[in-house]
Amino acid sequence: MKGKGFRWGVVLGLALLGFSRSTGWALNKGLSFPLLSGYTGSAFVKGTILAVEGFIGLFVPVLLGYYSDTLKSRHGRRRPFIMVGGVLAGIAALMIYGSYVMGVPLWGFALVLGFFYLSMHLYTAQYRALMPDTVESGHRGKASGVITLFEWAANLFLFGLAGFLISKAAAETGESEGIKALAQTQYLKVPFLITAAFLIGAALFVYFAIKEPEAPEMEENEGLVEYLKSIVENRDFLRFYTAQTLWWMSFEFIAIFLYGILAYILHGSASEENIKAVTSLGLYLMALFNVTVLLGALPGGIIYDRLGRRLSIVLGGVIFALPQLWGWFVTSRTGIVIALGLAGVGWGVLMAASYPVIGDLLTRFEKEAFTGRYYGFFEATRALPVLLAGVLGGAIVDLTGENYRVLFPIGAALVLLAMPMIWHMRNLDATAEG
Repeated sequence: MKGKGFRWGVVLGLALLGFSRSTGWALNKGLSFPLLSGYTGSAFVKGTILAVEGFIGLFVPVLLGYYSDTLKSRHGRRRPFIMVGGVLAGIAALMIYGSYVMGVPLWGFALVLGFFYLSMHLYTAQYRALMPDTVESGHRGKASGVITLFEWAANLFLFGLAGFLISKAAAETGESEGIKALAQTQYLKVPFLITAAFLIGAALFVYFAIKEPEAPEMEENEGLVEYLKSIVENRDFLRFYTAQTLWWMSFEFIAIFLYGILAYILHGSASEENIKAVTSLGLYLMALFNVTVLLGALPGGIIYDRLGRRLSIVLGGVIFALPQLWGWFVTSRTGIVIALGLAGVGWGVLMAASYPVIGDLLTRFEKEAFTGRYYGFFEATRALPVLLAGVLGGAIVDLTGENYRVLFPIGAALVLLAMPMIWHMRNLDATAEG
């Protein structure tokens, strides 16, 4: 595939798509848990419902990524999936708001969340695959840094917006509980409307404005079974996918249960009242985390291209894990702020450095035609941790007497366990020379 050097127009278009998708996931992370708290106080039930996203992401990106590699269409291999998925995801975001304000029962609200997760994952693999499809190896670290910057800037935007709206609603209603105050005003619909506009608008923009390169010829197409088997047989792919599963599980422990962690540390229990009381703080802390992710993302991409893949990933992982170990001893709001802020820097480096790995390994093994299926599996190993963290994290919390703090050291251990796997990848830094 020729002409795939670094082109700012293409990279910024992909960054816009990443920005829109991140607003969707931030909406889910920021508001779904407190909204579900109005239905049930069980960490296990809430975690299991949110873990549906992981179950869907475990299969849909793998299958649709595989079939997008072989799609013969004048509209490209990736863009049709991106347009359909983006439009449906925007509609689903509006449905989440509508179902909540109409007072549907818990099972109905859970189904709407499931439809949103399905819509988002219809084009997850295609979005990821489009970057290595259009950017040459050697430039992908820089492209990943820019895209990661936009992705986490979207999280910052959405969390900051939601926190601002909650504060505004609390001031107008006199209600101390954030979500309850937001639900009593017209402000609740604002994040959902903005997210829907970004999801639909960005998907249409990429469909009409970005031209995919001509698909490479597949001399020997892998069958679905052979493709999955080749991942297990190639130790570099297997090590990377396993390591990514571990560090994303660590992240999801915090992301899914942050409100419970805050309520437990600051108020002694994660009751519905205490969770709603820390909702505004939680959104601002998510925004802070994303600020520090931005600080780590762009240098993380540059380090990846210039100083080596292995070192940049391990450096990001260690910086992310150490504040979590400290989290076991945190007892104050200031301590939480410092721990999450430092962890965000490491997470930014880790995200920017890990995104291009699959594309570079495919270049190394001359499998660039298969980016859809391998990035589909890449996304599955990001989705599996949502499933595991939601179910296991909720069960651990319930078994430890609602001790949400225990998720910090467990998460740190998972990240540190992943680092030797990255260090022992044989062809990781060989891609830089190739």
